Amino acid sequence: MPPEGNAIKAMFGRIAPRYDLANLILSGGMSRCWQRALVRQAVRATPPRGTIADLATGSGDVALALACAHPTARVRGLDFCEPMLAEARRKLNKTAHGNGNATTRVEFGIGDCMALPLADATQDTVTIAYGVRNFQNRARGLREIHRVLREGGTAFILEFTQPPRPFRPAYYVYLRKLLPTLARLATGNRDAYEYLVKSIAEFPGKEAFADEIRAAGFSSVRAVSCAPGVVAIHRATKDPR
Repeated sequence: MPPEGNAIKAMFGRIAPRYDLANLILSGGMSRCWQRALVRQAVRATPPRGTIADLATGSGDVALALACAHPTARVRGLDFCEPMLAEARRKLNKTAHGNGNATTRVEFGIGDCMALPLADATQDTVTIAYGVRNFQNRARGLREIHRVLREGGTAFILEFTQPPRPFRPAYYVYLRKLLPTLARLATGNRDAYEYLVKSIAEFPGKEAFADEIRAAGFSSVRAVSCAPGVVAIHRATKDPR
């Protein structure tokens, strides 16, 4: 069971200024590749002038990339951690100088995935990168994603998964021994990443997680691993009634 929401919020608030740098270092630069794969899939699924909600938006990278890649969609980035949103808004202001058309279609705001500030059936697409693992109640959060999607809408969930069995021993050595030390050097906060290591190690494999998504009301779920097999993108469609 993840910590209470306030504890997670405080943890991310402490690491917000160096969160992007830490992700890049700890993933060996792969985090950007995984993000681009998520954005490509979400953009293809979103209709002209569609609506996209990027949940657990953090420092806003995915939301901004979505707006830049889709010519007309409106993007709403939601997170329950205000220091993370401050980083996202800083990036939004910086991006506005180079791509004003995209940034006029992005909005960042407070939003808890346990009770999203979105009306029923209002989003064409929902994206979330590395956020489901931190849900206080995973089943409840997945039901919220289903609730806010329009019929025929699609959710794209980028999340860590369990790698192929032959690679697991080496992967877990990296997670439990090396990653917290690198995180301390990158952010000055080893404790936060010790929690994240634990959450990664305990998260279900992609098939088991796909079953959880189906249990939230999605009948069409497909999972695809991203190289080198430690993350997966789950695509889940809300079928018409």
